[in-house]
Amino acid sequence: QELRPKSLDIKQEELGDMVEKEMASTSEAIEDAVRRIEEMMSQARNESSGVKLEVNERILNSCTDLMKAIRLLVMTSTNLQKEIVESGRGAATTQEFYAKNSRWTEGLISASKAVGWGATQLVESADRVVLHTGKYEELIVCSHEIAASTAQLVAASKVKAEKSSRNLGRLQECSRNVNEMAANVVASTKSGQEQIEEKDTMDFSGMSLIKLKKEEMETQVR
Repeated sequence: QELRPKSLDIKQEELGDMVEKEMASTSEAIEDAVRRIEEMMSQARNESSGVKLEVNERILNSCTDLMKAIRLLVMTSTNLQKEIVESGRGAATTQEFYAKNSRWTEGLISASKAVGWGATQLVESADRVVLHTGKYEELIVCSHEIAASTAQLVAASKVKAEKSSRNLGRLQECSRNVNEMAANVVASTKSGQEQIEEKDTMDFSGMSLIKLKKEEMETQVR
C-alpha cells in the first residue's frame, strides 16, 4: 500500500472522473495546437518569403499532420476505454470499475497527460523555430517525446483490451500513423535546417544588381 503511486491523493471514486477530464483536456490541447499552427502558418506567409517560407511551411504542415494523427489516436483510445469499461464492469458502475482497477487507471491518466503535454511542447518549439528564436533540435526531441508517450497510451489501453477488439486494432494503426507523422516532422525539420544553413552562407535572393556586385567585391576583398 505504501509503495503504490498516489495520484495527488485523489479519492478512488474520483479516478473515473479524472480519466474523462484528462482525455477531454488532451483533446482540447490538441485542438488548440492545431489552431495555433494555422495562425503560425498565416503569420509565416506574411513575414517570410523564399527559402525561409518554404522551410517554415514544410515544417508547419508536417506538425499539422502529426496533430491530426494524435487527435485520431486520442478519439480511438477513448472509444477503446469505453469498450473496456463496458465489457469488464459487470454490475458495477463505471466509477467502481476505475476505482477497482486504480493502478491501470492511473497509468491511463499519466499516458494521456504525456500526450497532451507533448502536443503543447511541439507547438511552442515550432513557434520558436519559425521565429528563429529556438533550435531545430527542440522540434526533433518533441517528436520523439510524442512517439514515446503515444506508445505509453497504447500500452496502457492494451493491457485490459480484448485481443480481438476492433478498437484495439484501430488504436495500434493510429499509433503507427503517429510514429510515421512524427518521423516526417523530424525529416522536414532536418532538411529545413540544412536548407536554411546553406541559404545563410550565400543568400542572393532579393538583392539588387548593385548590391550583388558590392557583395561580390567585398567577398573578393576578404
